[in-house]
Amino acid sequence: MSPLADRFLQLAYDPGISPKDGGLPGLAVLKNVVNSINLFGIVAVVGALAVSLAVWAWGHHTGGHQAEANGKKGATVAAGAALGLGAANGIVAFFSALGSQVH
Repeated sequence: MSPLADRFLQLAYDPGISPKDGGLPGLAVLKNVVNSINLFGIVAVVGALAVSLAVWAWGHHTGGHQAEANGKKGATVAAGAALGLGAANGIVAFFSALGSQVH
């Protein structure tokens, strides 16, 4: 076999690694920390959305087009962040399952 063919065989080697629940100590603590970070993120997004909507309304009623546009942008970003935070677990699970199907 040529050295190039050996290299391709090494790249195709299956190391046999797969996620295992409970393999390391502290996994429950790590999950708890990540859940708490997600909760803080959602609470922050609620605050950001409230402020953005207030700026949007204030800009609209005072004729401040720049404030109105910034309020709209902030509300859109806050809504996107809420979507991402809420769907984070599902997105990771989806792509993890998709990645495990690659052979």
